[in-house]
Amino acid sequence: MSARTVPLTGYEALSEDEMAMRLEAFRAHMAKRRTIRDFSDQVVPQHLIETAIQVAGTAPSGANFQPWHFVAISDLTTKKAIREAAEAEERAFYAGRASDEWLDALEPLGTDDHKPFLETAPWLIAVFAQKRGDHGKNYYVTESVGLATGMLITALHSVGLGTLTHTPAPMTFLREICGRPDTEKPFVLLVVGYPAEGCTVPAHALEKKSLDEIATFKT
Repeated sequence: MSARTVPLTGYEALSEDEMAMRLEAFRAHMAKRRTIRDFSDQVVPQHLIETAIQVAGTAPSGANFQPWHFVAISDLTTKKAIREAAEAEERAFYAGRASDEWLDALEPLGTDDHKPFLETAPWLIAVFAQKRGDHGKNYYVTESVGLATGMLITALHSVGLGTLTHTPAPMTFLREICGRPDTEKPFVLLVVGYPAEGCTVPAHALEKKSLDEIATFKT
């Protein structure tokens, strides 16, 4: 054992039957996850958001540099500023920045430049990718932050919270509003809260590709 390594702890050996049972239960649970746009203003306790972010922080990353920062926002004034800036970018997007092909792909979602959920939802989590740290350059930044964001969404879903990954382009306004340095790039704005009463999702959101369509096994 190298002086730079320590023994693995916390590993739990399971029988194949137990593994299969746990995986199937987890698969069924995750199959219920939906992106929502209709949020309740019901309060979500901050400690839940804190724990979910801690889960995200356990994600693997290039050289273990953990090149992410999460800004969790419940302040009404800040949420209003984010909504105004995001809607300005969205108006430009729908008015000509987006191609016809892109707009056709978005049509089934029924989206437009109005984003009231940015104020209604109790929490916004702005995820930033850090190009550099105190040590210097970070590596595999996009991959690392993507993994952390996926784990954050999974953690929030596991406690019954709905999410929306909002990505107005460009998102540079987030850096200014959140007071983050130039070495960080906005990655995604995650909207978090309970589904509103009567919340709906696009019918095609229920359609997921089969295993044969998304995986190849070489045995």
